Amino acid sequence: MIYSWHTLVIDCPDADALASFYQELLDLPRLLTEPDWVAIGGDVQRPSLSFQQVEDYRAPEWPGQGIPQQMHLDVHVRNLDHAEKEVLARGARRLPGGAEDFRVYADPAGHPFCLVQQAQEPGEWAGP
Repeated sequence: MIYSWHTLVIDCPDADALASFYQELLDLPRLLTEPDWVAIGGDVQRPSLSFQQVEDYRAPEWPGQGIPQQMHLDVHVRNLDHAEKEVLARGARRLPGGAEDFRVYADPAGHPFCLVQQAQEPGEWAGP
């Protein structure tokens, strides 16, 4: 294992409402609530589900691909610079966006994913 799965991010028109739906469906508590981002999960040390509110959201078409599914993986890493070298060497490419504690990439098929700097304190949430 090189890295650990942090969260699955699901785009939606209302992060709070969709998180509430999945909280009830999966019986999971909230880990983080922000105006446009909500995370739920059993424990901050395990992968979570995160809901990212986006403007002009368009629901996916199923089974058609006119509007594909909107979600991506966030992956915890210990060192962003080192992890970036690793994923680029494996065929990923850097995408615009990110911040000091996370960077955005596309996998070889074009699916977005983020590398997220792992929190320094055990059990600390490493945010969106």
